[in-house]
Amino acid sequence: MKKTLISETLSFRTETEAMEHYFANGWTDGLPIILPTESNVLEAISHSHRDPSEVIGAEPVKNRTITLEKIAINSVMAGCKPEYFPSVLASIEAVLEPEFNLHAITASTMGAAVLAVISGPEAENIGINGVTSVFGPGHRANATIGRAIRLTLINATGSRSGEIDKATLGHPGKYTWCITENTARSPFEPLGVERGFSTSQSSVTVFAGLSPIQVSNHSEKTPENILNSFSDALFAAGPNQGEIIIVFCPEHAKYLGAEGWKKGRVKDYLFDMAVRSNEQWGQGSINPGPKPAGPEKTHSSISPDSFTIMVAGGNAGAFSCVIPIWGGGSNSQSVSKLIG
Repeated sequence: MKKTLISETLSFRTETEAMEHYFANGWTDGLPIILPTESNVLEAISHSHRDPSEVIGAEPVKNRTITLEKIAINSVMAGCKPEYFPSVLASIEAVLEPEFNLHAITASTMGAAVLAVISGPEAENIGINGVTSVFGPGHRANATIGRAIRLTLINATGSRSGEIDKATLGHPGKYTWCITENTARSPFEPLGVERGFSTSQSSVTVFAGLSPIQVSNHSEKTPENILNSFSDALFAAGPNQGEIIIVFCPEHAKYLGAEGWKKGRVKDYLFDMAVRSNEQWGQGSINPGPKPAGPEKTHSSISPDSFTIMVAGGNAGAFSCVIPIWGGGSNSQSVSKLIG
């Protein structure tokens, strides 16, 4: 049976007139878009094998219903190829899960962005970059999938700048933020496998990420000394993080792998290393009740499992990063979804 769309159809005399109409109505992220015609929206939907009218979820506070058709329209607008649509759809399904806390993230002054990490065969199939300039421009799949997520949030939930979106600063990831891991240079299991998927399955994990904090260490080659250089970046994120991302560049990951360090040992070391007194954290006395004889100590994370470990980026250059999560990683949890 032929699939049909129910969205309002608009007509314009010229492409420029159409583009200006989209800008005037706040339907873009400030950049030009691909006009969503019925044919190209239906072509995107065809890659999902699902019905355009299917309700994917709702924005919990304003109770705006988000259909598959609306996601496909924004996917086209972002410049996605039709074959990218399953990854966009799974990403939106993930951010709509209650534990992701979408409304709070989009309305908060903290200015988080949705970081989507694609795992499994689909990343290679559609050409997602996980190597050189992994967070940078020049790769259509990365740029347009991340942008489609943002445009869907703008248009389907009303999260426009100055309306629901109240970010004090925000950061460039709010335009687009989609990557995969550099699995060829990683000594660790991929994120998708860690989240319970097989190596033959494709998945997306979404995070409410704040601005990355770069960690540079070109001189050390032992795991301990490499990990010690993350101390100040973790300090900048603050104490008691419920979830926090560590992205190792391949150069740092190589030395960790050479010594046989697995993710568990890395997490344990980071937890034990990143501890300071409450006064050093600038928090004063956090814990009520009787005071211990010595200075109170607080870790950067709630537990070793608070750290999410990934390897990404170019093969040259000893630059890794820490990505804090909105609300200290406790008020928003990352969510993983199978890409179907």
